[in-house]
Amino acid sequence: MWHQWNTSKPAVRFSTNVGSANKGNGSSNCRNFATTLCVLGCVVFTLLSSSGCGNKNVSAAAPPPPSVQVAEVVQRDVPVYHEWIATLDGYVNAIIQPQVSGYLIKQNYREGALVRKNDVLFKIDPRPFQAVLDQAKAQLAQAEAQLGKTQLDVQRDTPLAKEKAIAQSQLDNDIQANLAAKATVQADKAAIEQAEINLEFTNVRSLIDGVAGIATGQVGNLVGPQTVLTTVSELDPIKAYFVASEQQYLAFVQRNPTAAAREKTERQLVLELILADGSTYPKKGSFFAADRHVDVQTGAIRLAGLFPNPDNVLRPGQYGRVRFVSYIRPGALLIPQKAVTELQGMYQVAVVGSDGKVSVRTVKVGELTGPMWIIEQGLKPGERVVVEGVQKVRDGMPVKVTSATASAAGN
Repeated sequence: MWHQWNTSKPAVRFSTNVGSANKGNGSSNCRNFATTLCVLGCVVFTLLSSSGCGNKNVSAAAPPPPSVQVAEVVQRDVPVYHEWIATLDGYVNAIIQPQVSGYLIKQNYREGALVRKNDVLFKIDPRPFQAVLDQAKAQLAQAEAQLGKTQLDVQRDTPLAKEKAIAQSQLDNDIQANLAAKATVQADKAAIEQAEINLEFTNVRSLIDGVAGIATGQVGNLVGPQTVLTTVSELDPIKAYFVASEQQYLAFVQRNPTAAAREKTERQLVLELILADGSTYPKKGSFFAADRHVDVQTGAIRLAGLFPNPDNVLRPGQYGRVRFVSYIRPGALLIPQKAVTELQGMYQVAVVGSDGKVSVRTVKVGELTGPMWIIEQGLKPGERVVVEGVQKVRDGMPVKVTSATASAAGN
């Protein structure tokens, strides 16, 4: 039988003192002990369940819909800008090379300075060429003297031959000698002219007005017609070369199918030049020319524009970007660039419907115009596209909508 709880000791002690007289009640006591253990287990389980441990019937609260910023699809006439990498070059680049061989004895210009046409830039030693000129003049004098003698012979022998005082063959020889002397005089005059030209070529002159580059030939160098001494470039105006793709060229031709229409459009183009530091050149340019052919290796055509350069700020070899309005696109659909995501060559946008749920659509994009992208297919005017929080949304997901500011939508 069970003893009472002993409060004076920290442990519970059980005693089963069974006498000989109570042996018949053993099985009943065992059943009571098992029943008690079962009741205690049920009580512990109930207490644990009521405290919330392991309660699977309590459902977690659903997360709130994500907050996104949207912008409306705008429809308006849009000027379509095109922008190309450009290289600047002189309007005219004159390579200065001597026409005769000799030793440089003087440099007459300051490198990098403005020079005028016919200014003497270099001086070649003229003494050998002066000697050749003097020799040619002496030969001319001899030829002229011989010419005078032959003329006298002809004048003397002509009446004698008529009177049969001399043979006709002698007069014929006099006439031929006179003609040969005349030819010699002409040849000597030409030699003098050539000697004078060569002597003048010892003054290496500028061929144009422009800025002269750094000299590649130094005083004392032996130079010749293959030697490049410097380059003079006309810089006002200055050319900007850029390359357009064949597809862009064909699109331009389709918009302007006749030569007159193309010429009119080219005259109306206003070019902007963005310099390497990101600043915009203050003076506007104009279209100059398109090359005669498309490069077979790159599939592109070379174009050129002209920019005023009165202070010679722009120099050949500079890089920049040429930008101008190629055409006006009527009724174009525009959305911010940041609303468009690219996935394996496909462009997608997240559209929020009137029910507040997201629909992910594939769209066809057109040209970029500033911070906006022209959409060819897939959207309608007035629809709302997600511009902030695109990464958080999925197709069919409800969202909390806030309108994007103009700066947030465009950036």
